[in-house]
Amino acid sequence: MHIDIVPNRGSPPAVLLRESFREGKKVKKRTLANLSSLSESQVEAMRQVLKGKSMVPADQLFQRVESFQQGHVQAVRSAMQRLGFAELVASRPSPERDRVCAMVAAQILEPASKLAYTRWWGTTTIPQTFGVGGASEDHLYEALDWLLQHQPTVEKKLASRHLKEGGLVLYDLSSSYFEGVTCPLAALGHNRDGKKGKLQVNYGLLTDSRGCPVSVFKGNSGDPKTLMPQVDKAKNEFDIQRLVLVGDRGMITQTQIDQFRARDDHEGIDWIGALKSGAIRKLIDSKKIQMSLFDERNIFELTSPEFPNERLIACRNPELAKLRAHKRQSLLAATQKELEKVQRMVAKGKFEDRAAIGVRVGKVINKYKVAKHYALRIDDKSLSWQLRDERVAAEAALDGLYIVRTSLDKAEMDTDSTVRSYKQLSLVERAFRSFKSIDLDVRPIRHRSENRVRAHIFLCMLAYYVKWHMNEAWRPLLFCDEDQAAKNRRDPVAPSLRSKDAMKKVASRRLEDESTVHSFTTLIQRLAGIVRNICYIPASKSGATFEIVTTPDKTQQRALSLVEAIKM
Repeated sequence: MHIDIVPNRGSPPAVLLRESFREGKKVKKRTLANLSSLSESQVEAMRQVLKGKSMVPADQLFQRVESFQQGHVQAVRSAMQRLGFAELVASRPSPERDRVCAMVAAQILEPASKLAYTRWWGTTTIPQTFGVGGASEDHLYEALDWLLQHQPTVEKKLASRHLKEGGLVLYDLSSSYFEGVTCPLAALGHNRDGKKGKLQVNYGLLTDSRGCPVSVFKGNSGDPKTLMPQVDKAKNEFDIQRLVLVGDRGMITQTQIDQFRARDDHEGIDWIGALKSGAIRKLIDSKKIQMSLFDERNIFELTSPEFPNERLIACRNPELAKLRAHKRQSLLAATQKELEKVQRMVAKGKFEDRAAIGVRVGKVINKYKVAKHYALRIDDKSLSWQLRDERVAAEAALDGLYIVRTSLDKAEMDTDSTVRSYKQLSLVERAFRSFKSIDLDVRPIRHRSENRVRAHIFLCMLAYYVKWHMNEAWRPLLFCDEDQAAKNRRDPVAPSLRSKDAMKKVASRRLEDESTVHSFTTLIQRLAGIVRNICYIPASKSGATFEIVTTPDKTQQRALSLVEAIKM
């Protein structure tokens, strides 16, 4: 007897139990049973029995004792090895170095508190892979203190890898809210996380032109005040004598530029920034910028006596102008609706006097940040207002308009490249989003001492350094645009568009081999499906155990192969 699998056109194949017999010189077959209702495993078991093999229950052959997630740990470990990460942290092996590497891996895979690390990573192969078995949260805090002492050396190594003389250096500042009131670094201020009333810790990130992190600055200073220390660090600690610093309009201010020029060592320090809206308005009012010029092109250069030894590059993005105009009209309409509510309340006599009305109106017009567009008239029993059309029109004239300023000569960097370089600040903003999202989860900061907060943020930067390289390696598998070189050929002012291949991935959610497109997080989760199982044979008297590791599927194997090919 044997089993035959017979194709059945568009339907599932028929699984038949048959036997062969002879009629004279002919060999024929007859069907004994239809096994199509059985599962594949049941059919395979019957096939083995028909071959004369003995079938034994699997749990009598071996039993699983423990299982540890391995695939995602293996991917991070491979990336670290390709980057020489352990040697980057410290030249000599030590328990502290191993614990730092383990915490970086945990921050990428499952960001949490240090206590949670020691509980979670016992379900993975991190303790065995990084040699941190038995490490407690106290050991991890000691490793954080050790890491902070090595931060200058680590950052210097990163700078030597990724910064070069005369190259771009991107810098920006962000903040994360703080749980508690005891940290000297925490202070009230503009909270970028939208957590009103929470103390926050500011930190700046210095990257190369690709957005690869090199240095992180911690403190409670305002944006511009952190800039000059970073210049000093680049020149004195990183030994970069010529650099082009790129910062946003709130970072590279006129005060900072004056400080640059007043330095004895200002030679070699160039910058790319942007003008604030007030300065742009002055240029328009003085006829230095004629809006009609944008009818023929969206970018042109100009000079002004107010900005000596600078190139000004005026850009106008029509799509951005439409978005800002739509947003302003939406805010004005929402404010109008709220004011009408207050007006009805006033008519019903629900306020005691004009002061009470003014408080209520102030909440309305400040809610949507459009107070400057309204002329209000408040009496004890009436409320009226008028839209200041001239102010609305003045603001609308700036819609989609921005001006990039730079100290670079045109021979050093042309117009288009200068604008593209300024827009590369979006790479630092992407790093901050990764810091704050589920990728690395830097917030909320729960450490109490200043040094622990600094060490925590530096640890997150190192985790982003590894994640950044993994993300670059995994571009073919992610919702990422693989054609990065095309950015240098596109219109620098027009909205950035993905390539056709990238849009195809987004629309179909499938790669060319029909496998699923992933985000970084879902690909990590997919790799976590590779498990190391510890098993033993019940019939064995020795009780010895052995390992069985999940065989990677096609996607998992490709992801592992890509990180094993990472280049610095």
